[in-house]
Amino acid sequence: MSMTLRIVRILETARIGLVGALALIALQPAWAQSNPLPRLEQRGQATQLIVDGQPYLIRGGELANTASSDAEYMAEAWPRLASIDLNTVLTGMSWAWVEPEEGRYDFSIADRCIAEAHQNKLHIVFLWFASWKNGITSFAPDWVKADQQRFPRARIAGGKAVEVLSTLSEANRDADARAFAALMRHISQTDRDHTVIMIQLENEVGLIGDSRDRTPAANAAFAGPVPRELMDYLQAHRETLFPALRQVWDAAGGRASGTWSEVFGGGEKADEIFMAWNYSRYMNQVAASGKAEHSIPIFTNTWIVQPEDERPGDYPSGGPEPMTIDIWKAGAPKIDFNAPDVYLPNFKDWTAWFHRPNNPLFVPESRGDQLGAAQAFYTVGRHSGMGYSPMGIDDTGRLRGFRGTVTSGNSVPLADLPMPRAYGVLKQLTPAILDAQARGAITAVILDGANQKEDVPVGNYLVRFNLLRNRRNLADVPAFGYGLAIALGADEYLVSGENIEVSFAPNSPGPGIVGLGTVQAGRFENGRWVTTRLLSGDDILLRYDLDKAAAINQSGSGLKFGTFGARRDIQRVRLYRYE
Repeated sequence: MSMTLRIVRILETARIGLVGALALIALQPAWAQSNPLPRLEQRGQATQLIVDGQPYLIRGGELANTASSDAEYMAEAWPRLASIDLNTVLTGMSWAWVEPEEGRYDFSIADRCIAEAHQNKLHIVFLWFASWKNGITSFAPDWVKADQQRFPRARIAGGKAVEVLSTLSEANRDADARAFAALMRHISQTDRDHTVIMIQLENEVGLIGDSRDRTPAANAAFAGPVPRELMDYLQAHRETLFPALRQVWDAAGGRASGTWSEVFGGGEKADEIFMAWNYSRYMNQVAASGKAEHSIPIFTNTWIVQPEDERPGDYPSGGPEPMTIDIWKAGAPKIDFNAPDVYLPNFKDWTAWFHRPNNPLFVPESRGDQLGAAQAFYTVGRHSGMGYSPMGIDDTGRLRGFRGTVTSGNSVPLADLPMPRAYGVLKQLTPAILDAQARGAITAVILDGANQKEDVPVGNYLVRFNLLRNRRNLADVPAFGYGLAIALGADEYLVSGENIEVSFAPNSPGPGIVGLGTVQAGRFENGRWVTTRLLSGDDILLRYDLDKAAAINQSGSGLKFGTFGARRDIQRVRLYRYE
C-alpha cells in the first residue's frame, strides 16, 4: 500500500469515527449534553461528590423502608423534610414495586419520588432493595420468591433453605441486574435535573444464620481454588490490606494459591471471606448493568458487627466489613465505595476503618439526635466525608432521641432540634468545608467525659478543643460537646461547635504564645460572610489564672460555643503570636 493511500484511509477512518461520535451526541437530549452526570472526583486531598459540575456535601436523611410507597404519607413528609435543612433524601426503591410481573415495569413510585423531591428542592439517593435488604430477600417480587427452582435460596448447616437468594445463582443475579438496568435506563431518560445523585445497591447484604451458603453449588465452589483474580489482587495489595484480613491470610501460611480453606484456614473467617467474594461478584454484575444505562455513583452499606455478635452469621456474613472490604475492592470494581451504618458508640473507630485511600467516607445510616449532629460534623470534618444521613428522618421522634425513645422535649419545634440546627450550620459552611477538604485544612472532634480534650494540627496551628468550662470552676464541664475548625489562611480560622471552647498553639517555628486578634460571630448569606457581633473581653476569656496559662504558653483566651441557636454558632478569628 502506498503512503498516500495509507494516509487517505487513516483520514477516512478518523472521519467515520468523528461522524459516529457526533451522531451519538445528536441522539442524546440537549439537556443531557449540557448537564454532566453526578460523579465522584478526586479534588486535592479529598474524594468529593460532584453534582451539576460542583462539589456537593450531603445533608441527608433516610426514610423508613417503605415510606416512599405511601403517596399520602409522602405528600406531607416532603415539605417537612425540606424545612429542616436537608438537601438529600435516601429512600427505598423495591424490585417488587418496579417489576411486579416479570418483564413488566412500573416506575410510578420512582417518578413520584423524583417529582416531589425536585418540587421541594431536594436530591435523592435511591436504595435498591432487590435481592437482599438487611440480608434477607424481602423486597424481591413474588414471582421470584415463589420459584425456588429457578431462583434458589441459600442453605445453612442442616440443609434448610432460608429466605435469602443464593449468590451462586446466575439466574438470581441476572434477574436482579435486568430490573436494575431498567430502572437506571428510566432514570436516565426522565430525570432531566439529576435529582437522583447516587444509588445504594441492595442493603446490608450478607448471609444471616450461618457463616456461608451450603447449597451444592456453594459447596463445590468452596472446595475449589480461590479465583486467580482475587489472589492476584491480594498479592498486589498485601502491604495495605486491612490488618484482620492480612492476619487470617498469614495465619494460614500466606499461600499464593489453593482452596478457600487452604488459603484462609478452615474456620468461619474463611467462610466469611468466601461469601464476601461471591456477594461482591454478584453485585458487581448488577452495578455494571445499571451503570451501562446511567453511570452515576453506586455504593453499598454495611450492617457492622455488633457487640453481641459472636460469629459470622450472627451479623450478615460476607458483607463489606473492615476485614472483608479488600475482598469487595477486588470483586466489585464497579461499586464506587462501601459505607458503614453506624449506631454504635465507637463511631470514631468505625469511620476510621471505613475511610481509606480507596474508599471515601459517607455515613448513610446513623443517629439523628444530638449525638447524630456531632457525628455529622465529625464525618465531614475529620474524614472529609461526602455527608451524613440519620435513619428514619421522616419520623420526627428520631430527631428527638435514638429510635424516638426520648420522652422529654417533645414540645421543642422541629427546626430547633439538634440535628436540624446542626444541618443549618453545615449548610452555611458547605462551601468552606468543601474547599478545606480539598486543601486538607479541616478537622473535627467529639468530646465527652472520658475524652474532654483533643489537640489537632490544622494549617499553621494546633487547634486545641476542650469541653466548655466554667472559668470560676474549671472542673465544671458538660457531658458532651463537639466542634469543627477550618483554616482559611495562614492565621485565620472558621470554627463552629456546641459545648466547647477552642484555643490555639503554634504548629511552626516562632513565638510560643498565640493570641486572638479580631474575633467575629456571624453567618454566611449566599456564600458571603456577614458579621453579626465583634467578640472580645468576657466573650473570649477562658480563664483568670493567667500565670498558670502563661506557664503553659497559653494566652487564657479562646473561642466559646454553647448550645446552637445562641447567635454565635460560627466564629471567625485572626491569630497572632507573641513571646
